[in-house]
Amino acid sequence: MKKKITSLFLALVLAAAMTGCSSSDNNSSPSSQASSGTESSSVSSAVSSTPGVPAEDSSQPSPESAASGEKIRVAALKGPTAMGLVKLMDDNDHSEAPQYDFSIYASPDEITPKLVQGELDLAAVPANLASVLYNKTEGKIQVLAVNTLGVLYIVESGDSVNTVEDLRGRTIFASGKGSTPEYALNYMLSQNGIDPEKDVSIEWRSEHSECVAALASTENAVAMLPQPFVTVAQGQVEGLRVALDLSEEWDKLDNGSRLITSVLVARKAFADEHPAAVRTFLSEYAASTDYANANPAEAAVLVEKYGIVKAAVAEKALPECNLVCITGTDMKSAVGGYLQTLYDLKPEAVGGAMPDDGFYWMDA
Repeated sequence: MKKKITSLFLALVLAAAMTGCSSSDNNSSPSSQASSGTESSSVSSAVSSTPGVPAEDSSQPSPESAASGEKIRVAALKGPTAMGLVKLMDDNDHSEAPQYDFSIYASPDEITPKLVQGELDLAAVPANLASVLYNKTEGKIQVLAVNTLGVLYIVESGDSVNTVEDLRGRTIFASGKGSTPEYALNYMLSQNGIDPEKDVSIEWRSEHSECVAALASTENAVAMLPQPFVTVAQGQVEGLRVALDLSEEWDKLDNGSRLITSVLVARKAFADEHPAAVRTFLSEYAASTDYANANPAEAAVLVEKYGIVKAAVAEKALPECNLVCITGTDMKSAVGGYLQTLYDLKPEAVGGAMPDDGFYWMDA
């Protein structure tokens, strides 16, 4: 691997990724303010402000030191990608011998350099970012599991949109141009016979809050928003309802792929050295996800405790966040199909090439 991955690489990474849009505080403070966004907003500002990502630094702690004698370092993004972790985080905090050091960040550009430099062992990141990193680091990142399926929804104040065809001729407010939300929206429209350039008017905004303001002030408008911001918006715009679930619309196409928000990844060096630790983490993460899905009220308290989003919002949003832990061949099929769809739309979205089988961590 080259000694330095240039700022051009980071620009590709960030343009491809879905990111949070809140403060970048670590999760160490339970009183930190809740995020009002998710991983699906635009990251154009980060491209110009973040330096290039250097290669893995041999001065950083080795995989051995991370797994024996020190905690395994795990990162996630504010929003749904971190919500499935909260029970595991809480159990870890109350353990006599905590195994993990968790950090929650606002955007992928905060996680990317730490992961590539060896400062993190595991991370929850946008699915297409994982592919970009795999390609640009010559296979030093592996995907372990799908941890969040689609979180994008079409919302409106009214009852005029009940099918994708009902979007024809409409104005759609959205954020996330140049990243996964744009690809997902364009794919859904085009697969239903709607030309995104001609048959609808998509007005891109830099923040989800701008989409909500446009909904409130524009008659007969619709917007594409992610959870948990849909829940936040429903508390601000009277009568706002979910008209379409992009995950459901994607599944209706029955093309072998699924709409995926994020995946769990590991540094390959860490996974190679410590497969038992990876297995244990995945097992504990699966249990944590099951807890969040089955106990939204209790999990919501933990979501707020770790500064992800306020409990009142989290409790309503959790059932719509599609938290999962899909591993093995099911993971490979879901991720591969999703990345192929993105590649067909825009190869740069996955790092210019489809990742090979080495991208997938398959427990023997």
